Amino acid sequence: MHILPTISTLFIVISAVFMAIGIAKVRNGQIDGHQKMMTYAAVSALIFFIIYASRTVFIGNTAFGGPEGLVPFYTVFLIFHIILATSGGILGGVQVYLGYKRKLARHRKIAPWASTIWFGTAITGVMVYVLLYVLYPGGETTSLIKAILQG
Repeated sequence: MHILPTISTLFIVISAVFMAIGIAKVRNGQIDGHQKMMTYAAVSALIFFIIYASRTVFIGNTAFGGPEGLVPFYTVFLIFHIILATSGGILGGVQVYLGYKRKLARHRKIAPWASTIWFGTAITGVMVYVLLYVLYPGGETTSLIKAILQG
């Protein structure tokens, strides 16, 4: 088992679960519960990012190890996931800021977009994990530091 990718993927799933609970709470008028769940979701996502970024820098990213014919499809899917994750992370940060600053009109306006993108990020992130570590053996892993020093 690939422990760091498994742990980081688990934190994305946990983040999505907390977010779903937080959405349900706000719809039921439970504002305090919503704030707590969304804070937990943000912290879980931040833990994911710290693990992912540290692993990328020091250990590296794992290349797709599946059949060559699937590489173009995997690459397009991965790019889609990266776009979702980047925009979801930015929107999530904006949402946390707006929520804590009580700028609720803008918070409510952005919320449907931010949550949809974040759920998409979580789903595609799990799919990337499954493709890299469950369905196919992982390919080569090269750390960013090693790539820079050898390049």
